[in-house]
Amino acid sequence: MFNNLGSSIEVIQEAVAHQLYERLVIQLKKDIALANISISLPETVTPKDLKEALHEKIYYLLLERFPEYLNLLYIIDVPEKAITNITGKDIVDMAEEVTFLILRREWQKVWFKSKYSS
Repeated sequence: MFNNLGSSIEVIQEAVAHQLYERLVIQLKKDIALANISISLPETVTPKDLKEALHEKIYYLLLERFPEYLNLLYIIDVPEKAITNITGKDIVDMAEEVTFLILRREWQKVWFKSKYSS
């Protein structure tokens, strides 16, 4: 189910389709805060704005705050193998791929919590 998603937009659309988009935003904000990283995401952030804000933050972390970037990946639990398989040609492409991996992992957390919590 999760591996069929090929882009950040598809992940967000899947969350919207399952009526779990708000939970996705909350989970993302929670994990980013756990990494002591600030990001401005209102509760009513649009899917497009969510993707853009996360992409910009990842881009910034890659360039300016690499240890914080690594800590964020650890807290979110992005698989190391997925990170090593990034094929981006430049830093913008890398940030795009990492944005997708983060959104996909957060979507997995939200979906599993929704499906298996009572």
